[in-house]
Amino acid sequence: MIDFVPLEYYYPIFMNGTLIIVLFTLLHTAVLKINDPRNISFINVIGFLMLVFLIFYIGLRPVSGRYFVDMRTYATHFEHYRTGGEVISKKDVFFHYFMKFSSQIMSVHSFFLICATVYLYPMYRVSKAFFHKYWFYSFLLLVVSLSFWTYGVNGIRNGMATSLFLMAISFKDRKLWTFAFFILASLFHRTLLLPIGAYLLTLFYNDPKSYLKFWLVAIPLSIVLGGFWTSLFTALGFADDRLGAYLSSQENSGFRFDFLIYSASAVVTGWYFIYKKGFKDLTYYHLYNTYLITNAFWILVIRANFSNRFAYLSWFMMAVVIIYPFLMSSIQRQNLKIGRVIFCYAAFTYFMTYVYYG
Repeated sequence: MIDFVPLEYYYPIFMNGTLIIVLFTLLHTAVLKINDPRNISFINVIGFLMLVFLIFYIGLRPVSGRYFVDMRTYATHFEHYRTGGEVISKKDVFFHYFMKFSSQIMSVHSFFLICATVYLYPMYRVSKAFFHKYWFYSFLLLVVSLSFWTYGVNGIRNGMATSLFLMAISFKDRKLWTFAFFILASLFHRTLLLPIGAYLLTLFYNDPKSYLKFWLVAIPLSIVLGGFWTSLFTALGFADDRLGAYLSSQENSGFRFDFLIYSASAVVTGWYFIYKKGFKDLTYYHLYNTYLITNAFWILVIRANFSNRFAYLSWFMMAVVIIYPFLMSSIQRQNLKIGRVIFCYAAFTYFMTYVYYG
């Protein structure tokens, strides 16, 4: 367990440490071409070190409800199972059986280390599968995403489930493995049925123009009929107990234009490359269209209390949607533009953390 780092400094160390890596990456992209051996050596070494460090830094953090919120609840459940307690959840029970099994063969700190590995390794895997020797750029963008830390140390089960979704799509043409991990992801957190269903839909109909229109139409529909959509999705029983409570709550956070603008960054990126640059890539169409569908769902219920929990069902793949065309298309000064995208993306997270919320 990493108990020599004061808990109040745990997150700032992560934020400022990743900022330093982002700045070094920006420097490399400014002076070296993307295929320069020195650049490839740098991104692969720093990427591997970052992956290993984050697994242990997040996985071996002290148990704390004050600084890591739901981590204390997970630890309490783990202790309950360690002493022979019965499974206490009737929904998403697979995770609780996984926790119960783990409690019989390992300590709570080893359990959280495994959770961190399940959370982080698929981010590496999907980046490596799509971008090969340039995987670090995608992985770094995932790590500096706005929701990365929260779902690594707080909403742990949800974070693991979304990473298992990324693991599933990393197999690309190996459909059996893809469907196996889709099932596993939904067993960990059934809200993953939304992005899974969206992705499967794109396998049958994969036209970005139609899904983009659907995303755009969702905005006025939400503004005019916001209450109707939250009531509808609550009645359908899509969400788990906690998300269902947020949907049915009489409180609401209003129409979150700030979150909408943030979400639109991936939408605009895809639109620009597909329609302005003529970027044609069926794999990217699957990713982009899945994002559009799941993000449109969130827009419809945007007024719900804690609607960012619904937004995460699309936000977890935003980094891949943004970086994919920059890495897989031919553009001038490619490496420098990638560096700038990473810097702006990380700077937004930094701004939201220390200024907007700060």
